[in-house]
Amino acid sequence: MTPGEILSPAGSMEALIAAVRAGADGVYLGAGSFSARRNAPNFSDGELREAVSFCHVRRVRVYLALNTLISDEELPAALSLAELACSAGVDALIVQDLGVAALLRECCPEMPLHASTQMSIHTPSVLPLLKKWGFSRVVPARELSREELTELCAAAKKAGLETEVFVHGALCMSVSGQCWLSAALGGRSGNRGLCAGPCRLPFSVPGGTGHDLSLKDLCLADRLGELSAMGVDSFKIEGRMKGPEYAAATAFVYHKASRGEAVTSEDLAMLSGVFSRGGFTAGYYDGKLGRAMFGVKEPDGNTPALLRSIHELYRRERQSVPLSLFFVARAGEPCRLKAVCGAYAVQAQGPVPAPAIHREITEESVRAALSKLGGTPYFAETVEIQTDPGLSLSQSALNALRREVLERLTEQRAKPRAKAFVPPALLAPEERKRRQKPELRGVFRSPEQVPQRHGLDWVYLPPDAPPEAFSRLAEEGNVGVALPRGMFGREGVLAVQLKSAAKAGAKAVLAGNLGALPLAQKAGLACHGGFSLNVFNRESARLLACAGISDATLSMELTAVQIRALATGCPAGMISYGRQPLMLLRVCPLQNGDGCQSCPGVITDRKGIAFPVLCGGGCSELFNSSVLWLADRLGEFPVDFHTLLFTTECKAEAAGVICAYRAGLSGEKPPPPKGHTRGLYFRGVQ
Repeated sequence: MTPGEILSPAGSMEALIAAVRAGADGVYLGAGSFSARRNAPNFSDGELREAVSFCHVRRVRVYLALNTLISDEELPAALSLAELACSAGVDALIVQDLGVAALLRECCPEMPLHASTQMSIHTPSVLPLLKKWGFSRVVPARELSREELTELCAAAKKAGLETEVFVHGALCMSVSGQCWLSAALGGRSGNRGLCAGPCRLPFSVPGGTGHDLSLKDLCLADRLGELSAMGVDSFKIEGRMKGPEYAAATAFVYHKASRGEAVTSEDLAMLSGVFSRGGFTAGYYDGKLGRAMFGVKEPDGNTPALLRSIHELYRRERQSVPLSLFFVARAGEPCRLKAVCGAYAVQAQGPVPAPAIHREITEESVRAALSKLGGTPYFAETVEIQTDPGLSLSQSALNALRREVLERLTEQRAKPRAKAFVPPALLAPEERKRRQKPELRGVFRSPEQVPQRHGLDWVYLPPDAPPEAFSRLAEEGNVGVALPRGMFGREGVLAVQLKSAAKAGAKAVLAGNLGALPLAQKAGLACHGGFSLNVFNRESARLLACAGISDATLSMELTAVQIRALATGCPAGMISYGRQPLMLLRVCPLQNGDGCQSCPGVITDRKGIAFPVLCGGGCSELFNSSVLWLADRLGEFPVDFHTLLFTTECKAEAAGVICAYRAGLSGEKPPPPKGHTRGLYFRGVQ
């Protein structure tokens, strides 16, 4: 079996060189302002070209992370970066934003697209849709178990997609692409590449350790054989914020493991010493979720001895590129040396050999001279020699011939393998008639929260609500099913529940994940796009509309100004009330304390502010401490519908909120409750 690709992080040129020399088969990096690690040093335009040339000479692939949410006004700059990537010969782009993906497919169809883990992909049925949208590889969510990942890899192979799986590095507490904690607390958006990492600060649950949102780092170094057997194509290492020592150590160990070599205790000690949060975990992969997964950063383990040993891993060139050499020496003709390396072939000409007086050249002496490739990325896989007898050639002439042919070969391999780029025609804002009076929609965690004669245009219930609840609400108006954002391993169960809800009168699915689209279509239900699809520009709305979504909830990170400017042909709405979800959690923070006996529970930050934690649908969610209130400012948002999120409210409280928002739609300004928030709609995010 061909070893899987070892894909290393490169936050700087120093880290890139270290990873390549230590064994990486590919590197991923950021440039400009559209990378999910904007705080890493990243690469300038010139450095990006230099990095691609350096890597391609050494048979290493380069993937550019273009994996943040991008606003309409930023699209031209993002496309300019993509054009640079095409001209520099980048091997693929890692993308989160659906609108950007659609544009890239149009303007540079030769450029492979990889679906970022920020897209929260964790269900097999969505993979054919990704293939249709032009993706060639998927980076699934890190929270999948071995069984779930096996199923997803099989579906990816069937769909014609490669899979790239995180095997080492930091684990976010939240499912990637589903975290708004940093944005809500400090305006620094993880979806925009500026996560401040507040989850590593003290957060406490009853009976916990005081760091109950901080997980240990992932380590699957001893599982690469299993992953290869599943069909995983690329083993991805997290860590673009870390230095060259980390890049080298992780690339070295995982390169060994991918070639079937045993991972030793010394290897694991090196990984732990270069960076660790109380050890490592494979909890998600093994399906063992709980307290053993939590940890905090330990004191620096980078001892002088460890650093010296790591530096040795990348101090010299790694001879990893095979070539074939062909040498010919004929009487009366200049000698010639040809080097063939893959699709590249170069030739150099030396002096005319002299008649031998004392010592003639032999096949052995020529082979020895030409095979001295130390200090270069090459090694001689084969050397073929043809010489006439009785000829003499100096060692210096052979060395010069070897150097010249290698220089020419390197020059050829370093040239950018450019891809065509045609600037696309960006969508202009579409003038369309919005609803004269926006709809009011409510998402409930339980049918017991729904008031009688609720006055909502749409009511969404969880999929496990009783059929009679759907039937009762269907008699009063429109009722839909709010599918969970995390559907890990539950597609079959959810399909059955959707069928039952549709029979009871449900008309639509509220999709919190792309995986909900095929489920809704199979059940014959309309599909409404939820906020967690992260619609941030009109191109994303267009793509989702073409995929069958009848309307879309815009990202909670857009400002009021951006929402007013984001005119699309797809009906659009927003979250206008409720405790906003800040994290989607597969391992509940309460498990680092007293466990389920504290559920429903709260987690408290270092300032004493309490955030609700609620379980449901196979996952947990962390909600904002303050309630979003916009009933007195609805006129500032020209949208087609306003969605109210009900979490901890009882039926009477929900009725009061609905009444206030109905008044707000009529032009009144209901006063906000004490301690409310306006979310990010007026302050925005970085």
